[in-house]
Amino acid sequence: MMGSYPTPIERLAGKHLLVLNWRDVQHPQAGGAEQYMHQIAVRWARAGALITWVTGRGPGQTAHEIIDGINVIRSGGDLSLYPTAALWLLRSGQSFDGVIDCQNGIPFFSPLFLRRAMPIVQVIHHVHQDQFATRFSSPLATVGRFLEKDAARLVYGKRSIAAVSPSTRMELRRRLGYTSPIFVVPNGTTQPPEEVGPRDPDPTITVVSRLVPHKRIDLLLGQIAVAAEAIPRLRVNIVGDGPERARLQKIAADLGLLSAVTFHGYQPNEVRDALLSRAWITASTSAAEGWGCSVIEANAWGVPCVALRVPGIRDSVVDGETGWLVDDAKDFGTAMVKAIDAVSDLTTARTITNACRAWAARFTWDRSAALLAGVLVEESGFTGDFRVQRRRARSDMAAHARFRSPARFDPYQALRATDEVVEDGDEICALLHGCDETDARSVLHRLGIFDAEVTLANRSGVLAGPALPPSSGPAETPGVDTNAPGPAQQPDPGSFPTSDLGTP
Repeated sequence: MMGSYPTPIERLAGKHLLVLNWRDVQHPQAGGAEQYMHQIAVRWARAGALITWVTGRGPGQTAHEIIDGINVIRSGGDLSLYPTAALWLLRSGQSFDGVIDCQNGIPFFSPLFLRRAMPIVQVIHHVHQDQFATRFSSPLATVGRFLEKDAARLVYGKRSIAAVSPSTRMELRRRLGYTSPIFVVPNGTTQPPEEVGPRDPDPTITVVSRLVPHKRIDLLLGQIAVAAEAIPRLRVNIVGDGPERARLQKIAADLGLLSAVTFHGYQPNEVRDALLSRAWITASTSAAEGWGCSVIEANAWGVPCVALRVPGIRDSVVDGETGWLVDDAKDFGTAMVKAIDAVSDLTTARTITNACRAWAARFTWDRSAALLAGVLVEESGFTGDFRVQRRRARSDMAAHARFRSPARFDPYQALRATDEVVEDGDEICALLHGCDETDARSVLHRLGIFDAEVTLANRSGVLAGPALPPSSGPAETPGVDTNAPGPAQQPDPGSFPTSDLGTP
């Protein structure tokens, strides 16, 4: 049973922590990476940690600001930030208890400027090796690739990394050659609404996206033209703004889509959510992501996603459950037609809506904050006299274990800070990192637990975390004008498929 030992977040109380990020949440160009770290830092600050955030200074921003209890220090631009931050670390960085070093392509190389024993955890959303060429000249792109790969691997060494998805972890292993511990700490999202619908009477696709090149909305428009020929009265909402907007509007006009496609530009959350709630499906043709934030936001409204099978997005879409993954871009229009046809059936729509909302409910910012705190605690040794189960990691494996709690059992005392546990009475489900089934059973045996049900966690299981079966099944919920299951009705992570099933 959960006892008196503090959780990983509680162990951060009173610690002075430093966040290095190239932008803060109020930067004019702030995106998902900044929102990710801000949401986590806010929760740490509420738990009693002292947070200092060192970042670049955008147009119109002050050099110093307190945002949601976070002390934000700004200096330098997109590139000059890095030498400026290095000088700041040499001058003021030695008094911190731990560092979250957020890498956005170009690393801060904080270990070079801090004491050797300083606990440092990198946060990485995705690998930028292919993106340097789209932003810089060939010589600078070569330097960028070297800094992200060889230089960073040498400087950061065996320090722990938090990746936002299994895809990012795989890219870090395969493309950058990292051998240090990498823990998956997914993005959170807003709490799913209690009710969804009614959806639009006409088939509607709503896409929420920044209008930037790597989102490839131009590709999507070409495939919408294919889908529009097969779907009468098709409507498409594109919500978001960016430098590509004028070009994309011209493409839509050239394709004869102006009567079907509406560019809404940037909209406040309530308008965005109203458009999402009325959609039949959403879509993603992005080249790659660390994680599909917009996919999960749509899922929260019961809206499934048709997406290209690319890193990050393939983690966010549970193929055949919360959407459909497409292998070839030329088949995307056909896949959207099949998806619209599938959700036209109300029974199928009920099933998909329930699956989408249950999947989205697993991703909360409270959980993300707890997971990253666990990585920092484990890296830092903020464990005091607490007994932490050490084990030899087996690559990037994790195991689910379900068992009855022994007397006086406290997982925060008995397990690693990076393990994740949920309980219901004396029933416990744990996700044990660095374990296969045999290793997990050995860990539990050392704790006097011999009757556990242990299975190897698949990709979706690692993302969703541990869950106990609900006491009663979720109510059937149509995808049209009805109440969907609340966030508390969460699926067993084992119910999601281990591998993708292909396009519909």
